[in-house]
Amino acid sequence: MTLEEQIKQIKTVNKQAMKESKLRWDSIAKPLNSLGKLEKAVIKIAGITNSHQVVLDKKALIIMCADNGIVEEGVTQTGQEVTAIVAENFLKKKASVSIMSDYTHTDIFPIDIGVAKDTNIINKKIAYGTKNFAKEPAMTYEEAKRAIQTGIDTVGELKEKGYHIIATGEMGIGNTTTSSAIAALLLGKSVEEVTGKGAGLSNEGLNRKIQVIQDALLLHKPDKENMIDVLSKIGGFDIAGLAGVFLGGAMYHIPVVIDGFISAVSALVAARMNALAIEYMLPSHASKEPAAWYVLQALGLEPFITCDMCLGEGTGAVAVFSILDMATAVYNSMSTFEQIEVAAYQPLS
Repeated sequence: MTLEEQIKQIKTVNKQAMKESKLRWDSIAKPLNSLGKLEKAVIKIAGITNSHQVVLDKKALIIMCADNGIVEEGVTQTGQEVTAIVAENFLKKKASVSIMSDYTHTDIFPIDIGVAKDTNIINKKIAYGTKNFAKEPAMTYEEAKRAIQTGIDTVGELKEKGYHIIATGEMGIGNTTTSSAIAALLLGKSVEEVTGKGAGLSNEGLNRKIQVIQDALLLHKPDKENMIDVLSKIGGFDIAGLAGVFLGGAMYHIPVVIDGFISAVSALVAARMNALAIEYMLPSHASKEPAAWYVLQALGLEPFITCDMCLGEGTGAVAVFSILDMATAVYNSMSTFEQIEVAAYQPLS
């Protein structure tokens, strides 16, 4: 089955399971809808997983790691060598998200989908980094498709291992540049509106970054109706891989949590390939990057937390796991009105 055929097979979530989940919430001995977004999240997960019996015991974090040739243009503060160093630290519990994942009992799966050197993390490398899209397309059309397929297949593997929910993360020096380029194109906004300083650029560096993106969009003229064309011309392997993870969540009925700006752009790419994929996505936070809110609005999703985070790696997505754990604990364990022999709340107009 081709990639395109797989994506077309995505179906809407199970509305009956969502209805049953809502009835469960309304039977719990507390004011109706009083846990707000937490109730809505559990109901959504019921629809995704085809069951009102919501279990999130086995959690995974997929971190797509890849280098971006655009760093040649001086759009980053650090060099490309940092990608491999940080990627290998994920498994050594030396990265922020490693500590957070340990705390939330989340298993980490860092994937080398395009790091510029060989690494000791999970090897699914498409190429040794993308090309410099200021001068040529970032990757070939076929490489973009392979990267998306890699994300889809990774979700399938985790489904077989019994994982209930997946967080998304990324690592790749230069990937706020690729994300800003894609965001500007897909949102129809100016490059200035959607481009931030990333990991600490100066004002001069930010201006250079904006100019590089503007020139690249004029050079390549990506077709915003064709996501594979967009990814191949101005994307990154990490973004393409994460887009595949979001599509895979929809195909395998596993909720996938969006992290920050780069992850959200990947989610937007997936949504443009099949809008039903949004039904399988959960937001986490709103990144400090300028376009983060714009992308979430385009997806019709509201963040659970606003903590001014901009680290990436999956830190925001993993942080939300604790909130979802508390929500499911109440949902699964709290007494009903009937059990405590109290009259249930009734919805009022």
